[in-house]
Amino acid sequence: MSQRDPRTTPSIFTRGAVDLSALRTPPPAPAAPAAPDARSSPGGGPGGVTVIDVTEATFQTEVLERSLSTPVVIDFWADWCEPCKQLSPVLEKLAVEGGGAWVLARVDADANQRLVQMFRVQGLPTVYAVVGGQPVDGFSGVQPEATLRQWIAAVLKAGGMQVTEPEDPRLTAAEDALDTGDLDAAEREFKAILGEKPADAAAEAGLAQVALMRRVSGVDPRQVLKAAQAAPDDVAAQTLAADVEVLMGDAERAYARLVDLVRRTSGEDREAVRKHLVSLFTVAGPDDPTVAAARRKLASALF
Repeated sequence: MSQRDPRTTPSIFTRGAVDLSALRTPPPAPAAPAAPDARSSPGGGPGGVTVIDVTEATFQTEVLERSLSTPVVIDFWADWCEPCKQLSPVLEKLAVEGGGAWVLARVDADANQRLVQMFRVQGLPTVYAVVGGQPVDGFSGVQPEATLRQWIAAVLKAGGMQVTEPEDPRLTAAEDALDTGDLDAAEREFKAILGEKPADAAAEAGLAQVALMRRVSGVDPRQVLKAAQAAPDDVAAQTLAADVEVLMGDAERAYARLVDLVRRTSGEDREAVRKHLVSLFTVAGPDDPTVAAARRKLASALF
């Protein structure tokens, strides 16, 4: 598990270490690879670079080698991803403001599927920090600018922090099963860990993620969101829409959706919505600042 400092920074699925060994074996080179699209500011990074578009072909040089001397923040995005259009400009602004203290590497997820697979990207936008040739932390979804500044400060402080393997091999097995879609196997491993360590936050989050993936299995995200828009007071439609939004990397919107629904419901429906929202909090983990903010709003809605 990657070590993070401080523990209040935004975090995602860093429970399993990212294996970048395959990325150090370059893919077949194109006949005439295009030069990366780099943006710079005075005094920024090596050669003045602060923001650069990276592909699998340039990843070795522009990310791994560069991170040996300068922290690199990878932004996985896509043209169709609306949350990406909110997050990316803020990251670019902060990179330029940083004046070369760190470099933002933008990766088009649709065009670089091998990178997506290696980094276990499960939703967009997804951001990873790479220091000393290794990923040290990451998060998914849109984050407030203040939170991003805090997270970047922690990345810069990390310096040469190394990524360590999880101590419990069952956690690695569970994460691997989750990545391959074997939800039954993942569930068994997570439950085995919780049987011995009931307060294990990583296993709790993993088990909640298994339940989430089962709920959204086979659904069409667009149809789910459309149905929720048409039936704002339908508990089943709204909770499923929140599930979809979490997997799309927009957990903040999902939480807001269910907090609003708590305000509009009562009795058994209200309790069902509250429990569903708490299960989504568990997926993100207790240290996620978006969860902390949503918990405060939930408490206000309940009382």
